[in-house]
Amino acid sequence: MKFLRTTSTRRLLALVAGVVVAIGGGTAIAVAAAGGGPTPPPKSLASALHQAATAPAIQGISGRVSFANHLIASSNIQGSDPILTGASGRFWISSEGRLRIELQSDNGDAQVVVNNGAFWVYDPSSNTAYEGNLPADTSSTKADKKQAHDGIPSIATIQSWLSRLAQHANLSGAIPGDVAGQPAYTVRVSPQHSGGLLGNIQLAWDAVRGVPLRFAVYARGDNSPVLELKVTDISYGPVPPSDFATEPPAGTKIVKVNTLAGASGQASAADRAAEKRGKGKVHQDVTGVAAVARHLPFSLVAPRSLVGLPRQSVSLLDWGGHPAALVTYGQGLGGIAVIEQSPGSGANSAGQSQSADHRGLSLPTVSINGATGQELDTALGTVVRFTRGGVAYTVIGSVPAAAADAAARAL
Repeated sequence: MKFLRTTSTRRLLALVAGVVVAIGGGTAIAVAAAGGGPTPPPKSLASALHQAATAPAIQGISGRVSFANHLIASSNIQGSDPILTGASGRFWISSEGRLRIELQSDNGDAQVVVNNGAFWVYDPSSNTAYEGNLPADTSSTKADKKQAHDGIPSIATIQSWLSRLAQHANLSGAIPGDVAGQPAYTVRVSPQHSGGLLGNIQLAWDAVRGVPLRFAVYARGDNSPVLELKVTDISYGPVPPSDFATEPPAGTKIVKVNTLAGASGQASAADRAAEKRGKGKVHQDVTGVAAVARHLPFSLVAPRSLVGLPRQSVSLLDWGGHPAALVTYGQGLGGIAVIEQSPGSGANSAGQSQSADHRGLSLPTVSINGATGQELDTALGTVVRFTRGGVAYTVIGSVPAAAADAAARAL
């Protein structure tokens, strides 16, 4: 099964690599899930990953899943949004790549459905469904599938990759345990330095079948995950197409989403134009204080250091068709980024207590040298936004709120 089998270990390895690249390295602080069920025998991480890659094909899976979200304090959340507050639900995945997930809440079920090359995502808090088509699969031939399977790396090759990754991060071995009544291995990755508020990230998978069963993110110094998606019950076997033949509730507002690649795999002229106008796109050829300042309709603020962190880079952004600046300080997740833009280019007005960007959130206000701004304080980082002197500032960092506030006031 291509979706669950031939790519499962590559995705596991890619996730481990992506985490290491993102966090730059750390100290492992959490333990694998164990619920008294069957556990697999001890293995090296390389052997466990190789076993997952060479597991028999799976025709489909279904079961129940739980999602926990403790990023934001409950006092800042309005209503019962399953994405913001966490929820439990059901899932179905077929061998053809069909997918359906339901997260249940008092306000309705949040749903994600992928079926026959199309997808829709339903947000019950706004009674809105986002619909679109997936890019065409360019590697769906039998020859491509055989090449993907035959290209599974050896245990020695996987171990070589892991050894290189371990030079930049703390990487656990394959920790035996059980998840959803299945024997499972868990791998844990944590930052060596400059990890900000991130403690570690964990991924567990079925030791026999190679199917991911749990993903969790831990904040530094916290033994409970701030984000966790975990399978609580699972069945293996074919899933009938009728399980995916569902539609958004009656009366739902439909929003069409354009993907960059259509059915042919080629981006349309409209999509390319939209991509060119895309928010946050970096102009790779315009960097440095002087060069970026010349392209801005406002005065750039980019001190050499910010709350003790040295300035690392200054880049020009295309933010929704308007020039903006990105200034970074420090390194890794322990750094701070500052986005500067004209107030009318997509930044929210200062003092606004709630915005469409954070539906369901009640953001606290904060005073920044006399200007009233908004602050989103989470277990993994802080965002502060305010407008002063005709410039909208957004300060982002995996740092406590006090550090983000101090950085904002130093601009």
